[in-house]
Amino acid sequence: MRPLASRMSRLGTETAFEVLAKARALEAKGRDIVHLEIGEPDFDTPPAIVAAGVAALERGETHYTPSAGMVELREAIARYLSERRGVHADPDQVIVTPGAKPIMFYALLALLDQGDEAIYPDPGFPIYSSMINFAGARGVPLALREENDFQPDLDELRRLVSPRTKVLVLNSPNNPTGGVLSRAAIREIAALARERDLWVLADEIYGELVYDGEHHSIAVEDGMAERTILLDGFSKTFAMTGWRLGYGVFPRALVEPVAKLVTNSVSCTATFVQRAGTAALSSRPPEVDRMIAEFRRRRDAVVKGLNAVPGITCRVPHGAFYVFPNVRGLGLRSSTEVADRLLTEAGVATLTGTCFGGAGEGYLRLSYANSLANLDKAVSRIAEWSSRLAPLSTAR
Repeated sequence: MRPLASRMSRLGTETAFEVLAKARALEAKGRDIVHLEIGEPDFDTPPAIVAAGVAALERGETHYTPSAGMVELREAIARYLSERRGVHADPDQVIVTPGAKPIMFYALLALLDQGDEAIYPDPGFPIYSSMINFAGARGVPLALREENDFQPDLDELRRLVSPRTKVLVLNSPNNPTGGVLSRAAIREIAALARERDLWVLADEIYGELVYDGEHHSIAVEDGMAERTILLDGFSKTFAMTGWRLGYGVFPRALVEPVAKLVTNSVSCTATFVQRAGTAALSSRPPEVDRMIAEFRRRRDAVVKGLNAVPGITCRVPHGAFYVFPNVRGLGLRSSTEVADRLLTEAGVATLTGTCFGGAGEGYLRLSYANSLANLDKAVSRIAEWSSRLAPLSTAR
C-alpha cells in the first residue's frame, strides 16, 4: 500500500473529542461523569430558528445555493455586523460556510505558502496551528500569560514579526482563557499590521459572549478592512453547533479565490440551514440574551468555587464560556496528569491546558456550558479529590 501524502503528518486535531470518547467509555461502564470538556452550549436552538429551518424544508428548499451563500443571509450578516459591531461590509464580501472552521481552513490555504510564517495565540484554539502547518507555513506562537490577564505582550508580538510573517491570528474573546482584547491593544495591533503589511484572521466566534467590558473588532480600525478576515458563526451565540453554519467577511481581493475553495470542497451550505441563520439574525430570539445571562451566573459560580479549592486559582474570564484555572498548586507533575486523574478518579471531564499549546502547561480548561447543578457537582468533586492529594503535595 502506498503511503499517505506527507502533508497529512502536519494535520493536528481537537483533543476535546478524544477526552469525550474516554468519558463516554467510562459512562458505558456505569460511571457518572460531569462533562466540562466540550465547548458547546447546553441550550437548545431557539424555537423560532428551528421553525424557520423546518419551514424551509417543507417548502422544498433542499437544492444548491451559490457557493458563497444565499443573498438574503449575506445581507442579514452584513446588517448584523454593522448594527452590533460597527463593522461595515458589503454582502458580496460575505462567504457562508458549513461551520466556522472552514473559514480558517480556506483563509490560511489562500494566504500561506511554504516558508511563510503566521503568528497565533498560545494558548489558543488548536486548529490555528494545525492549519498553518498543513498549509506548509511555520506557526509562531504568541504566549498569553496569566500575569497579563491573558492579554498578549505587544512588545513580544513586535519581536515575533519577521520578514516572513504574513498572517496574524487573533481570537477575542479567547478560547481557552476567556480573555478579551482591550480597545487599546486592538489599536496597537492594527498599527503593527499596517506597518508590517500583515493579513489578520480575526476569530470573533465568541464576540457576543462578553460579560465585562465590550467586544472590539479590529476590522473597524483605520485601514484594517482591506487586510482583515473576520470569522464568525452561529454555533455559540445561537446554540446551533449541529446546524453547521459559519461565515467570513473577506477583503475584496480574497472573495473570489475563497469562493473557489468553497466550490471545490463543499459546493455550498445547506439551504434550510441558511434560512434558519437568516431568521436568527433578523429577529434575534429572546432566548439568546437569557442564555448569555445564564452563562454569566455560571461563570461567577465556577470561579468562586474553584478559588475555594486549595492548590487552584482561577482568574475571572471576561468572555466565552470557559474558565482556565491554574492547577500548579496541586503538586502533580503536569496539567495532563491533573486532567487524567480528575476524569478517572473524580468523574470530571476537563481538558489539559496543553491541548491549546505549550503555554497552557499548568492550567485546565473547563467549559461552564453546563447546568449550575452539574457545575456545583463538578467543583465539589474537584475539591474532594484535591483534598486527598494534600499529603502527597506536602511530601513533595
